[in-house]
Amino acid sequence: MAEAKKIEPVKIAVIGGSGVYEIEGIEDIQEVNVKTPFGDPSDSIMVGNLSGVRCAFLPRHARGHRILPSEVNSRANIYALKTLGVEQIISVSACGSLREDVKPKEFLIPDQLFDRTKNRPSTFFGDGIVAHVGFASPFCEGMRDVLHTGVKELGINHHFGGTYVCMEGPAFSTKAESEVNRKHGFSIIGMTALPEAKLAREAEICYVTVGLVTDYDVWKEGEEVSVERVVDAIKANVTNSKKLIKYALPHLAKLGSDCPCRQSLKYAIMTAKESINKKTFEKLRPIIGKYY
Repeated sequence: MAEAKKIEPVKIAVIGGSGVYEIEGIEDIQEVNVKTPFGDPSDSIMVGNLSGVRCAFLPRHARGHRILPSEVNSRANIYALKTLGVEQIISVSACGSLREDVKPKEFLIPDQLFDRTKNRPSTFFGDGIVAHVGFASPFCEGMRDVLHTGVKELGINHHFGGTYVCMEGPAFSTKAESEVNRKHGFSIIGMTALPEAKLAREAEICYVTVGLVTDYDVWKEGEEVSVERVVDAIKANVTNSKKLIKYALPHLAKLGSDCPCRQSLKYAIMTAKESINKKTFEKLRPIIGKYY
C-alpha cells in the first residue's frame, strides 16, 4: 500500500458506499493507507484521476459493507482526507423519504441537518484545546449549487433543499418516530451525515451530501421500508450517482478557495495560545497548524 506522505495532494474526495469507488474511467489508481491519531479510517483510500480531476474515494462502511453507521470512525476518515490535502468532500448517502413528494430512486440535496445520534464522537477538540465552530449552514453552498446544476443537466429526478435528520441506527425507525420526524418538517432520514459534516467543518473542508432516496421510511402504508426495497433502490441510484460525480468534479475544481467553510476555525479556537496542550496540538497540527 502507498503511504499518505508519498501521495501527491488531492483536493476533492467522495465518501460513499459500495460501488462509488468503482466509477468507470478512473485512471492512475493508487490505494492509500493512512494512519491517524484517532484510529484507522473505514478502509484504504482510492486515489486517481476522473474527468481530468485528481480525486479520492473512501467507502464509508468499508468494502463489503462491514461497518455499522454507529461504528464508522468519522474522525479518522475526515482526518485522513485532510492529511491528503482534501478541501472538498461529496458525501453520498442512502436515505429514507419523510415527504410524499420525495420518492424512492430520486435525489435530494439537503441544506439543513438535525442530529438524533447518541453515541458518536463529534469533535476533534478536547484534551486541552477548545473550539466552537459555526454550523448554522452545515453544507457548503458553492458545492450545493454545482451539484444542483449537475442533477438538472443530467435529467436526474431530484429535490434541492430540505432537512436531513440523522438517526443512530442500525435499526430503521418505528412508526411513531417516523411520524414525529414528519411533523417536525424533516425531508429525509439517514444514519451517516453526522458527525461527518461537523468534523468536516472543524477540519475546514467544504462538505455536501447527496441523499439517494431508497424508501418512504415506515410512515407510508404499503410502502414501508424493507431490506429488499432498499437494495433495489440503491442499485438504481448507483448509476445516477456515478454520472453526477463525473459531472461535478471538474466544476468543483474551479471553485475559489475563499469559501467560508475553509476559514471556520479562524475565530473558533478559544484556548489561549500559552495554555494549549502541546500533545493535543501535535495531534491536531494538520487541522489547526496554520493558525499557530
